[in-house]
Amino acid sequence: MTIETVFLSIFSLGALAGAVAMFFLRHPMRVALALIGTMISLAAIYAQLGLHVIAVFQVLIYVGAVMVFMIYAIMLLDVRDRSFTERFSPMLVAGLAGLLLLVGVLIDGLLRGEPLVAPVVREDVFSVGTFAIAFMDEFWVYFALAAVLLLVAEIAASAVIDIRRRGEDLAAARREKRDE
Repeated sequence: MTIETVFLSIFSLGALAGAVAMFFLRHPMRVALALIGTMISLAAIYAQLGLHVIAVFQVLIYVGAVMVFMIYAIMLLDVRDRSFTERFSPMLVAGLAGLLLLVGVLIDGLLRGEPLVAPVVREDVFSVGTFAIAFMDEFWVYFALAAVLLLVAEIAASAVIDIRRRGEDLAAARREKRDE
């Protein structure tokens, strides 16, 4: 067993542990943190397999941008739900069935003696230069539009929260006036 196989196994178990933790955790912030751990483990797997550009974008885009935005939205919404007191998620049975299926496939692969090796990747397909040229030629407009849409979504979420808080303040003032 090589060191690459050991690291690949460790990162795979980390991704699996984070994914399973998402089924057991009830609070949205803890689920988001488990998802971040899973995404970082997946980035490490991509890097281990030689897909460095994909690994970097996994961290920059998914962990660095999308998850930060999701955590920000969770904090803004101030979720106070009674479902957090429940012990298990309703999706626990489906998650355990998927876990058993995955473990069965892994055990079947190990019993057949199939080697755990990295795929052969052509350097010209996943190089930074090739990606940069394709990105700047074809996809920069979509990237800029996505940034604008995220900004608009953040402004809309802030406006909704502000309107809700103003409504609660107005209702509290009416109750105080009525009680006098």
